[in-house]
Amino acid sequence: MAAPHAPADREREALNTAVGRLRRATGLPVAFGGVVAGGWRGVTLTEFSGTLTGVLRGLAVSAGSGLGGRVLTTARPGAVDDYAADPRISHEYDKPVIAEGLRAIAAVPVTVDGAVSGVLYGGIREPLSISDRVVDAMTQVAARMGFELAVRREVERRLAELETAAITRAARETPGAGEWEAVRQAHAQLRAITREIADAGLRARLEDVCDRLARPSAGTHPNPLSPRELDVLALVAVGCGNAETATRLGIRPETVKSYLRNAMRKLGTHTRMETVVTARRHGFLP
Repeated sequence: MAAPHAPADREREALNTAVGRLRRATGLPVAFGGVVAGGWRGVTLTEFSGTLTGVLRGLAVSAGSGLGGRVLTTARPGAVDDYAADPRISHEYDKPVIAEGLRAIAAVPVTVDGAVSGVLYGGIREPLSISDRVVDAMTQVAARMGFELAVRREVERRLAELETAAITRAARETPGAGEWEAVRQAHAQLRAITREIADAGLRARLEDVCDRLARPSAGTHPNPLSPRELDVLALVAVGCGNAETATRLGIRPETVKSYLRNAMRKLGTHTRMETVVTARRHGFLP
């Protein structure tokens, strides 16, 4: 089993909001939940309302294990009247559940694009049946969370596409004469200002900016890199790893590695950072 991953901040925020909604909508004294993160087939419980201890925090619930694991596997709501005694679920998590004092628990899936992306729980500290009405209310909260996550993911996907287009366009396009003249003027003005700065740290930062402005205009080497190699290097230069670069460009991680190897061979470099620095020094990257 792969190790559990921490959910992204956006997902924890949505989960925290949903946990609060669940308590208000159902009147249950305890609510908590977790999301699927990092490709792991399970959820890590991170958000809580009404708990008395911290024993459930960070609990990793695997698919098929316990009530939540069954919900992950079936993508259907589930409930037990007395968690520790119920024969329909496995009991890997009895110890923390009992330590929190929970008896009756209901769990519902949060689905995004047809896949279970999280689980919301509601519980009480007595062995009582949780009504269908309460489970329906939990399901509505989960559906709202799923919709909000889907919207956020689509917005972030589109923003990433726009950002990728801007980065790769900047790497492929050479500024015109008028644009270079504006860069040269800005460079000269910054150089003059830098000489008047007493703060050594600020002066060093300004000098670094000046150097970065000067490098592209000084580049005279013919560019041996292909457009796709430039695209990959431009994304690597802004901190993208192989997997993120592949996702942004719609190619496989192995293809990203191949483009990087080609760029290193053409530039005579041996590491990613050395390749980026060399490309910038020669004016191949902004």
